[in-house]
Amino acid sequence: MANTIPDITLNDGNTIPQLGFGVFQIEPKDTVEAVRRALDIGYRHIDTAEMYGNEAEVGQAVRESGLDRREVFVTSKLNNGFHRPDDARKAFESTLLALKMDYIDLFLIHWPLPTLYDGDFVSTWQALEEFQRDGRARSIGVSNFQVAHLERLAAEAELPPAVNQIEVHPYFGNEEVRAYGSAHGIPTEAWSPIAQGKVLGDPTLVDIAEQVERTAAQVVLRWHVQRGDIVFPKSTTPQRIEENFHIFDFELDDVTMERITGLDRGEAGRQGPNPDTFDYVPA
Repeated sequence: MANTIPDITLNDGNTIPQLGFGVFQIEPKDTVEAVRRALDIGYRHIDTAEMYGNEAEVGQAVRESGLDRREVFVTSKLNNGFHRPDDARKAFESTLLALKMDYIDLFLIHWPLPTLYDGDFVSTWQALEEFQRDGRARSIGVSNFQVAHLERLAAEAELPPAVNQIEVHPYFGNEEVRAYGSAHGIPTEAWSPIAQGKVLGDPTLVDIAEQVERTAAQVVLRWHVQRGDIVFPKSTTPQRIEENFHIFDFELDDVTMERITGLDRGEAGRQGPNPDTFDYVPA
């Protein structure tokens, strides 16, 4: 099998590379070098966010890569403090200015924040619909939306999200939300795909990695892509950036896939905040 990154077709007709490079918790001073290295290796999908504080550096790395802008799929996400429609419009403008781009491939609502803004994330979504209609966002989606949040958008909004970016890893399969997305044409993007490294020492994963002669991280990332999810591991270590890219030249059999899926601990395995109660807004 060739090491070619597959594209996934979204419900709006656009495509997204199934493997990307994430920049969550990468310091701005380290972001340009990390993203440029990823682009040099062959990544063509970069995932950032307003709250990460490194959009400008992502844009700089894309410009300095020598690649045509159209060759790189760039995602960013709305800051939690700017859900009101006018604020969302200004924040989106700020994203484009920071990136120094006239469009973004995918723009997401970062968190639903159902306990804030009178529980109204629908008007926020409608602002994103504007960005897609005017062409400045090729695709729009959500992040950390639960089934109830997705159902509300389906009932009250015009467009469905192109993706839902949620926490998924072997200890937390998030299967209910993934199943809803699958049934309604909303691909899942898996953030924290290796649970910030917490799964890598798991005896089952170590055993599988030895059997297939790969790293545990490669095994877990391969599990994600074989399940059909989009994944974007983060690293600043050159060797790991390279290793994470090489997950399309081997396969896991059905029994191995089931062994990994069986590590799910349900809600107890969740590493990040619960979207039903998360209410963080940057100061």
